[in-house]
Amino acid sequence: MSRFVRIAGALSPVAAVAVSFLVGGLVVMAIGESPLRVYAILVRGAFGSVDALGYVLFNACPLIFTGLAVAFAFRAGLFNIGGEGQLYVGAFACTWVGLRVGGLPPALVIPLLVLASAAGGALWAAGPGYLKARFGVHEVINTIMMNFIAVGLTSYLVINVFKEPGQMTPQTAEIAASGHLPRLAGALQAVGIPLSDANPLNASILIALAAVWAAWYILRRTTLGYEIRAVGLNAKAAECAGINVKRTIVLSMLISGAFAGLVATNEVMGFRHRYLDNFSAQVGFMGIAVALLGKNTPLGVLLAALLFGILNTGALEVDVFTDVPRELILVLQAVTIILVVVANEVLARRIRAREAGGAAERPVEEAA
Repeated sequence: MSRFVRIAGALSPVAAVAVSFLVGGLVVMAIGESPLRVYAILVRGAFGSVDALGYVLFNACPLIFTGLAVAFAFRAGLFNIGGEGQLYVGAFACTWVGLRVGGLPPALVIPLLVLASAAGGALWAAGPGYLKARFGVHEVINTIMMNFIAVGLTSYLVINVFKEPGQMTPQTAEIAASGHLPRLAGALQAVGIPLSDANPLNASILIALAAVWAAWYILRRTTLGYEIRAVGLNAKAAECAGINVKRTIVLSMLISGAFAGLVATNEVMGFRHRYLDNFSAQVGFMGIAVALLGKNTPLGVLLAALLFGILNTGALEVDVFTDVPRELILVLQAVTIILVVVANEVLARRIRAREAGGAAERPVEEAA
């Protein structure tokens, strides 16, 4: 692969973002607003204060988890689009445990709830992983259907079994206080950063950063990571090399589901402190876009999630102070992902053509 192709592949997300903002500017002009003014308001909404930055990180946090879920599975050649269902089950498992651990110290409860969140997501991903490994059933169909089951099952349980008494809102009672993740306002204020007490940014963002590191470490520094990448590149060749492909597929899906389940650390442990029916707002599906924009790498997922957090936070000010609806942000995100996919496909075709041309020339050179 030439140096130009490598550089182009690395910069394709940046170019896609730039072009999508140009497209968004045309939409803004059609509405009758100034693109420069709208984008200035967007930037101000995301970076204009410490509180705004807190909301950027808060909005990015669940996207980091779901983006990692999609990206990790993709490295094994799997397309896990079941993050929505996995995060629901992870959040419900976290809540269920959190309702039953009153009286235990936070040092024990918090790790237990984090583990429950990951275990719930992993459990929901285990079925599709097993069916793929054992019978070759396509994971896209399995994970889509498991999303519907997870949403319906958790909704039934919350409304009919675990609903908080005396409440019209479909939600559970509050989990044990020892399972609450602290908000970061107090710690930041202690070092001179004026984040308001009302800001929802909490310690889950630290867990998200740890998850990014864990995904990178597993993929790049462990035998399992090598096997995952080998299976993703060529499952038949990996099997010939002695790698247990079926085991690798199942483990990849388990880890992927665990990342999605960790959304509960932000939504349940750090923010709501209870399970609210249909809380996700399609975060699981947004993880697909985050992973694609991040080129399925842990660092790329982190940067893409931060970009989406910036757009989602700034969109509120755009909606309030201009005639541009916040749905424009969805347009920007969609155009960006389409351009990234197109760019990657064009680059992949050029790489294949170059490699095919090189393979055809080598016998001639050797004969000469």
